[in-house]
Amino acid sequence: MITNQLLDPKSIVIVGGSDDVYKPGGRVLENLILNKFSGQLYVVNPKQDEVQGVKSYRNVEDLPQVDLAILAIAAKYCPQTVEVLARQKDTKAFIILSAGFHEENEEGARLEKEIVDIVNSAGGSLIGPNCIGVMNSNYVGVFTHPIPRFNSLGVDFITASGATAVFILETGITKGLSFSSVFSVGNSAQMGVEDVLKYMDESYVEGKSSPVKLLYMESINNPEMLLKHASSLIRKGCKIAAIKAGSSEAGSRAASSHTGALASPDVAVDTLFRKAGIVRCYGREELITVAGIFMHPELKGKNIAIITHAGGPAVMLTDALSNNKMNVPHIEGPKARELLSKLFGGSSVANPIDFLATGTAEQLGYIIDACENDFDNIDAMAVIFGNPGLFPVFDVYDVLDKKMKTCKKPIYSVLTSIVNAKDEIAHFIAKGRINFPEEVIFGNALAKVYYTPKPQVEKVKLPSADVKTIRGVVDNASNGYLSPSNVQVLLDAAGIPRAGEAVVKTADDAVKFANQLGYPVVMKVVGPVHKSDVGGVILNVDNDDTVRAEFNRMIKIKDTTAILLQPMLTGTQLFVGAKKEDKFGHLVMCGLGGIFIEVLKDVNSGLAPLSKDEAHNMIRSLRGYKIIQGVRGQEPINEDILADIVVRVSALVTVAPEIFEMDLNPLLGTADKVVAVDARIRIEK
Repeated sequence: MITNQLLDPKSIVIVGGSDDVYKPGGRVLENLILNKFSGQLYVVNPKQDEVQGVKSYRNVEDLPQVDLAILAIAAKYCPQTVEVLARQKDTKAFIILSAGFHEENEEGARLEKEIVDIVNSAGGSLIGPNCIGVMNSNYVGVFTHPIPRFNSLGVDFITASGATAVFILETGITKGLSFSSVFSVGNSAQMGVEDVLKYMDESYVEGKSSPVKLLYMESINNPEMLLKHASSLIRKGCKIAAIKAGSSEAGSRAASSHTGALASPDVAVDTLFRKAGIVRCYGREELITVAGIFMHPELKGKNIAIITHAGGPAVMLTDALSNNKMNVPHIEGPKARELLSKLFGGSSVANPIDFLATGTAEQLGYIIDACENDFDNIDAMAVIFGNPGLFPVFDVYDVLDKKMKTCKKPIYSVLTSIVNAKDEIAHFIAKGRINFPEEVIFGNALAKVYYTPKPQVEKVKLPSADVKTIRGVVDNASNGYLSPSNVQVLLDAAGIPRAGEAVVKTADDAVKFANQLGYPVVMKVVGPVHKSDVGGVILNVDNDDTVRAEFNRMIKIKDTTAILLQPMLTGTQLFVGAKKEDKFGHLVMCGLGGIFIEVLKDVNSGLAPLSKDEAHNMIRSLRGYKIIQGVRGQEPINEDILADIVVRVSALVTVAPEIFEMDLNPLLGTADKVVAVDARIRIEK
């Protein structure tokens, strides 16, 4: 829980405060003093009566009551110190800067748990241990630099890593970002990133709370909490961007199915962020660039005017936008010619709008006004204006600031001359503006913000399913793959269309059921995972003799327990699957099926439960979507039925969370139907 004493303490004690500002206990005290903490400051130092001009107590027991304690002492001394403060001094907030806890050894983990138990029993807040601290407009309780400019409508930044927080702050400050608060949660012993975000959601007041949240996470310990409160904040008007570090393939586990191989913890993170509406970033520059975009009016369309006096950066920005499916539309007509008449000869207004190296502040004003009022095919402007070192450009940046105050369309400033125009850029940033000095990073980030979907619906209405039958099969099943007959029962109970089939163990039964299903039929081995690799699939079997001969051959294949017969169907091969991912729940996937799933890996995922809209978005975002639509005279696939199957798989794994992996591969799709031809379901209880 977050107490008011953590956010706005009236008194703070630094336990381990020092005159040495190169130690955490010294620097945090210095930061509190220099940044004018208005409450009462105390220090505990067993060897001094005064530290940096602040009264120092030799023992914690001698302190008066105190709201917040910041500990910069050895880990082994922390539990007893917290005990005294919580029980005797009514302290309700603790920041432990010290390391040496669960990140180090079992004894450290024991100390950490002891501290958490004490703080919880006292109804207090604990940040850390092993963190840099907390800072907001009320106090600067960190032992690091730099200290940002604080603004209640600036950025809230929650980070798992203290050192990374410093680097991200440095990047943000130089670009012009202001901050509302910074929380470095360290070991997250009591509260992690998700818990702080939960508090921000529950205390959010539109127009008073920060509208932008930045997250740096190295693990997601409570995906459900993150999804709930991130999506809630975004629905309230907030914008959230996050880095989740540790996304390499080295972290993926080996799995025994197509779905298992395609799913991974990082796919789960992507899916969660997309469902919540969080913009996922992969580096500090990208995160800060996205945050800067968030601080501008919301982009309503993908048509961007590039206004420049330098051709090269404009071309690179055009490429970045175009490659990310944004538009740099052609500008023409009478209004374009009128604008051109106000510029120097040789200028161009076609877009990019190039008003040359000699372009003036007045001309920039003309161009922005035209893009704002005259060109309906423009949704936003990116102004690239540097300085070759010939003359100051204060007047240009002043015009840019003035127009940003009055224009309804977003204007993004790409001020590239961080050396030649450093004074002018500092002047611009001092007005509360943000600079995007690298045009390609900006273009990529703008597209990412634009195409990140809004949060999905809070409550998903799932299709009906025969829950009693599903639970009956799952409750009576052992761990491992279900038998084909039980798979059939689950598919039918979930309403997932499947091909008629029979599982046989004798040649006579194979002939009998082949005639019942109707020739031609498909024969497949039951048991081996990759059937085609071992010669375990035969197509277009059209007579009794071939059925008998193939049965006798296939039943001898290693690991084969039976033979599956199905009518020979035609259609485009598709794939739907599900995989249970630790803490996240079930990922449901869809894409092109058959061997193409292994070769192309053109698969999209969603986090169960899924709405029909989510299923359609997954399908339409496939690179091979044109195949589903029907291309070059090929029959299209019934997208509504495919989306319904995706949703029904989502409903099935919601009813039966014991399903660990599930493959429908392939499904065969036509304009009239989509039918599951092969299915595997693995249970883990």
